[in-house]
Formats: sequence, structure tokens, C-alpha cells
Amino acid sequence: MEEYIEKFINYLLFEKKYSQNTIKSYERDLNKLKKYSNNKLINNKKDIEKYIEFLNKDLDSRSISRNISTLKSFYKFLKFNKETEKNPMETITNPKLKKALPKVLNEDEINTLLDIKLNNSFDYRNKAMLELMYSSGLRVSELISLNVNDIDLENETVRIFGKGSKERIVPLNEYTTTALKQYITNHRKELFKHGENNYLFLNNHGTKMTRQGFFKMLKKIASEKGIKTDFSPHTLRHSFATHLLKYGADLRSIQELLGHSDISSTQIYTHITDEKLQKNYEEYHPHGK
Repeated sequence: MEEYIEKFINYLLFEKKYSQNTIKSYERDLNKLKKYSNNKLINNKKDIEKYIEFLNKDLDSRSISRNISTLKSFYKFLKFNKETEKNPMETITNPKLKKALPKVLNEDEINTLLDIKLNNSFDYRNKAMLELMYSSGLRVSELISLNVNDIDLENETVRIFGKGSKERIVPLNEYTTTALKQYITNHRKELFKHGENNYLFLNNHGTKMTRQGFFKMLKKIASEKGIKTDFSPHTLRHSFATHLLKYGADLRSIQELLGHSDISSTQIYTHITDEKLQKNYEEYHPHGK
């Protein structure tokens, strides 16, 4: 089993070019199966169904669905490469999930979050990061992976390498361009500790900002500003898309800006605006309630 997992992970890394976080997720799921099967490859449907029943004891339906998707990809890879004759996942179906609407911040909350007092280099960095996240809809993994030369201040664009190393160019607004220019020109070099590097956003050790570091910074700023809404870095991406749609942007444009390969991923934002419309109707129409 261990040998098969290693081959599959190398395939995801070198051929599919998945991100490290995605690969770690696949690896965790497969290691669960390896432990359950005592490192033996399961290749019949009944044993797979028993394993899924075993997972049901501790995992919610969303985690079960992710594990099943991992196993489907894994066994499809093994069969294609003639590592096994059978694919026990062919007739296994994922549990039906209720698609939760993503959380978004309203415009007042966004403005409060972005209103950062600029007292030191870290403040200028934080301001630039948050402005860029909200104005461009970046994933946090995309944000922390940016290099200085991915920002074109003259043409006001950012070059992003998203999932599967797909490249997209996203425009920057005036607020973001100003914040980035101030940070890059006057403050970024002050964050170097052990020599220079090309990463755009640096932590207090002078190295690449981490996902955890960004989330910690975001929560601290939100707490200081009294923002009660529970949110994550991805909420800024959801807010970006929702506010664009609210003010008339079409779904195809939003899809391109977000780097979604399928329009169905973008359509979730229409449900958010529909829900908001319904609430407004009920609240303000004389016969709405």
C-alpha cells in the first residue's frame, strides 16, 4: 500500500502539479486507509464499504465525501497504470451534501477591516495584503506565494498562479495599487532579517508569510476593530465575488477573476445575492412578512 501511495502522490505532485496543501489532504486520507488495512491494498467493493462504515463512526458527511473522492482518484490511477485489475470505487457514490452558502462580510465590515492605522512596516504590509485580497479575490495560498515581480504597479495588475499552476492576470484598483506601492517601495526591505528574497509578503522572521500567520494577523485586526462576524481568509474572497455580483458584474467575468475552472463553482454567489434579495423583500415590502 505504501508503495502505491507514493506513486500516486508523485503523480499529483509532478504531473497534476497540485498544491502542497491539496497533496497533504490526499496523503492524510490514504494513510487512514493504509492504517485500517494494515498496509494491504483493498481491491474489492465489500471491504471498501466496510471501511466507509468505519469512517462514519468519527467523521461528518463532508469529510466522508472528501475521503471517497480521494479513494476514487487513487484507484482510478492504480487501474490506469495496471497496478490493480479492479477498481472497487467504480460504483461507490458520495453522500449527498447540503451546499452551505459561503460567509461574506458586508461593505461596512470590509471598510472597517481595511481602515488600518499605518504606524510601522507591519501595518503597511497588513494593509497591502488585505487590500489585495479583497480587491482581487485571491486564495490565501495564492497571496502568500506571490513574488515581487508578480505585481505590475505601472499597469496595475497582479499575476496569479492558481490551482494546477493555471496563470491569470487580475486588475488592481487604486486603493490596492497605492497600498502595494507604499509597502514595496518604503517598507518591505525593512522586514528582511537574514538576507533578501523575492517573496512579496514577509513575516516577522523575514521569510515567506504562512497561511497560519496570515490568519492569526487577520483575526487580531478583526478583534481590535470589534468585528463580531466569524470569518476566515477565504471570506475575503467570497466577499469580493459577492460584492462584484451585487454591483452588476457578470458571472463569467467573476469566474475568470476567481480562477474557477467551472462556472458552477461561481454560481454559488448567485444564491447569496438571491437570499439577500429575499430578506430585503420581506423586510421592506408592505406585504413581505
